[in-house]
Amino acid sequence: MNTPDFLESPPVSDSVTDYDEQHFVTYLRLLDAAADDADWREIAKLVFGIDPLADPQRAKSVHDAHLDRARWMAKSGYTQLLSRN
Repeated sequence: MNTPDFLESPPVSDSVTDYDEQHFVTYLRLLDAAADDADWREIAKLVFGIDPLADPQRAKSVHDAHLDRARWMAKSGYTQLLSRN
């Protein structure tokens, strides 16, 4: 799967950003993995291409920041996407 370039942390905003839209599939993958209790190290490697053994702090930080944003999108951000039509 081709993952778009990602930042260390998604932009913080009360509105859906272009970054959020570009990473919508990434957010879905993170939410699915969290629901399945997948190990964050495996997800960091598969989704972000970060080796958690070589750079555990970065891998955890990137994973957690994007998962937090994915949860925000699932809770509130999606309504903004629906109201755009």
